[in-house]
Amino acid sequence: MKKKLFRGFAVLATLALAAGLAVTPAHANKNIVVWADESRGPNLTTTLETKGNWVPGYTVTIKSFANFDALKDAIDKATATTGPDIVVGANDWVPTLAKNGKLAPVTLTASQRARFSASQFYDLSYKKKLYGIPVDVNNVAMIYNTKLVTSAPKSFGDMVDYYKANKTSKSLKAGLCVAGGGMSWGAHSVFSALGADAYYFKSNGSINKSRSFNPNTFGNNVKKFLMDGKKSNGFFPATDTGCKDNFLAGDVPFAIIGNWEWNDYKAKGFTMNLMPVPGASAGRSGNAFGSVSGALLTTFAAANGVEAAAKSLLVDFFGSTAGQVAYQLNEKRPPAEKGASTDATVTDGQKGFGASAAAASIPQVGAILNGPSGTSYWDSAPAYWTAVLVDGKDAVKEAKKLVSIWRANLRAAYSDL
Repeated sequence: MKKKLFRGFAVLATLALAAGLAVTPAHANKNIVVWADESRGPNLTTTLETKGNWVPGYTVTIKSFANFDALKDAIDKATATTGPDIVVGANDWVPTLAKNGKLAPVTLTASQRARFSASQFYDLSYKKKLYGIPVDVNNVAMIYNTKLVTSAPKSFGDMVDYYKANKTSKSLKAGLCVAGGGMSWGAHSVFSALGADAYYFKSNGSINKSRSFNPNTFGNNVKKFLMDGKKSNGFFPATDTGCKDNFLAGDVPFAIIGNWEWNDYKAKGFTMNLMPVPGASAGRSGNAFGSVSGALLTTFAAANGVEAAAKSLLVDFFGSTAGQVAYQLNEKRPPAEKGASTDATVTDGQKGFGASAAAASIPQVGAILNGPSGTSYWDSAPAYWTAVLVDGKDAVKEAKKLVSIWRANLRAAYSDL
């Protein structure tokens, strides 16, 4: 009897396959696993507790990690048996994870692509293949204390002049400092404002492989605005330590803050007068890294039998107006999706960061920035500030060393651009 039943099932299965139908085993996986950091993870969990049926018939499990570094380490070490179906991570993870075979490409329809800007897809692409959905804008912007400064500065020099004129009378601890994002990622807008972008773009949106910053222009601007002879004039500290507390206490008039922390400043009564760092000349601004975090499809989703469902979650939740509005009610970052970014629930802080990114930002291109240890952008940028502002080394000579490092990293990334 058992043999007859088995033969009958085998015949039906064969016929079903021949007809192009799928035979779904009783134990088919109906769970989509998403990995995220210590902020996005809990907020995704809260969002999905309110509405969890974004992919009918499937549950979504969120696994949160202690911080962004822990998440990155986990996805780097993940295997087909341990990895997630989707990881919410930084755009500069894409080149390495794609090269290592851990990300799967995503194809969107024209109407789905129209929900986002082309530069956001650039952030999540590698060798012209898209690997995820833009979730939120990830950037910093400058804020100023209206109890100290009555109007927005029009140039970098305006800020320096204010600091010098009021340093003693107002007991200012600095003029401009980096409260969010650190002295490499967060401070790029200061490099840029003084004449040194990490890389440049052509009018068609591609990386300009032949252009680097002028070390004489940049170095001389550093001398002009940040130095008093061979010493720092105190306007711009070489460290972010204490910046946030000093700004909140009214001891610093200008600060660069991250879009994940704006609510801390608003809670203390600060106006969300967010803006790019003004440039060395009026009318120009320093470019911040204005990239997006992405919900990235992994190759593990196919191994887990949920690739189609994971793609549906990417499009219908992470990539929809309704999904991003629901999520950003909890996460409170600027949503990447166009409809969500103009929704009535989006706060002035979220809108301000979005506007600042639109006004002056460049994509965060990991293939260029993630150079060799010790000479990557992440290592060389803060090292410059220390060498000049702390150690008193010549700003132009150090700028020439810096541009040499950044040019080498650009050349090394050619094949990945």
